[in-house]
Parts: sequence; structure tokens; C-alpha cells
Amino acid sequence: MADKPLILITNDDSIYAKGIHQLVESMKPLGDIIVVAPDQPQSGMGHAITIKDPLRLRKSSQFPGIDAYTCTGTPVDCVKLAIYEIIKDRPALLVSGINHGSNAASNVLYSGTMSAAVEGAIEGIPSIGFSLLDHSFHADFEASGHFAHKIAKTVIERGLQKGTCLNVNIPKGKLAAIKGMKVCRQGHAYWEDSFDKRTDPSGNEYFWLTGNFNTTDKGEDTDMWALDHNYVSIVPTQFDMTAHHLISELNEWDLK
Repeated sequence: MADKPLILITNDDSIYAKGIHQLVESMKPLGDIIVVAPDQPQSGMGHAITIKDPLRLRKSSQFPGIDAYTCTGTPVDCVKLAIYEIIKDRPALLVSGINHGSNAASNVLYSGTMSAAVEGAIEGIPSIGFSLLDHSFHADFEASGHFAHKIAKTVIERGLQKGTCLNVNIPKGKLAAIKGMKVCRQGHAYWEDSFDKRTDPSGNEYFWLTGNFNTTDKGEDTDMWALDHNYVSIVPTQFDMTAHHLISELNEWDLK
């Protein structure tokens, strides 16, 4: 039907990932779909864009009956190319994911999944990033698909405030085990980084980034608390990174 909303779908795990296939199935009843996704995994790329290499788009047959493309760039590149070269307009909704792994708390800063949603917000498109707390290749996306459909349907009906998007994280497990959904604030947590130093056969050192996720925020209104207690967390997110509460203090400094 011509009046169906157009839904742009992307991710950072590549067009071949199980999560994006579930997201496509979840969005099918809600509107017409176009998929533009990376041709290889782009996890941890954050809001990176490609400026030193050409970007290539190729038609994909991953989703029969759906207009789909692979892109050689980042998730944000995918969104930009979709808007300005493929659709040449703004879709009614942008959904990103379903990511393999959490994007709660400070993970949102590194996430390619969420950066695609943030880029949508910058462009004035109601946008949502979905993530499942399961890194396994064989992860069960049934529950996350259910909540993705429900939340996306509500956003299509009600819209989102300009300049915002939603960061949605879904606990691992069966749908029946999930207690419900909670609107939360982003928890205060960070990666305590370490590096696994190794030596290659030529005697040269190389490093693998490792570490532990350190959670000190015990608030019961956070995404971390919700997920720990088997709720879907929904965090309203914005790209305005101004620390507004510091403006008055800085204005008292002698900066002349």
C-alpha cells in the first residue's frame, strides 16, 4: 500500500547477521522496508564516517522481496547513503540492530548500532537502536523481535521529540521470562581496560583489548538495574552532549 510508512533498517554486525534478519521480520507488518547495512562487521565503530576511501553500494538478495543494499562503510555511512542516494528523502522510521551484545550504560558511546540511530536523530528521523544481551552466533532473537515490533509500532504512532532516539536493550532469554519494559536513565558504568600483550612469530608485539565492565551505579532507575532484573531497558538518548549544568559555573570563571 502506498500509504505504508517507510522503515530504514541498518546495523553494525553486517547484513548477514542473525539480528538484522529478525529485525526485518519484526518490521514487516509495520510498513515498507529498505535495508542498507555494512558488508562486514563494524562493531565498536561509534559515529565513525569514511572520508579517505570510496564507499561502494551493492544490491543484496539477503531479503527476498525487500530492497536491500550492502555498504563498504560504517553504520553511519549506511544511514547517510540511504537518505541522500537511495531514498533521497527521510523515512518514517529508522531502526538499527538487533545488535549481538549490550549497548547499555557507556557502551552507547562506542556502539555502531546506536550511532546509526543517533545519525537518524540528527537527520530528524524517529530512530531506535535495539540490542540483545547475547553475543552468541546462535542467540535466540525471538523475545527481542517481539519487543522491537511493539516499540517501533508505538514510535510510528506517537513519534519522538526532535533530536532524540531510543536505546533499547533486551535481556537474554525466552519471552516468557522477561518481566516487561522500563524507561530508564543511562547507568554510570565504564570499561576498566587492559591489554593482552602477545608476540607474533616474527618477534613483534601485538595487543588484544580486554577488560572488565565496572558498574558503580546502584540506582534502580538505570538501564543496568532493569537488565539485571530481567526487564527491557528503554533509554531516551540525544546527540546534544552539552553539560548544561556546568554553563553557569564556567561563566563565573575569569576567561576574558
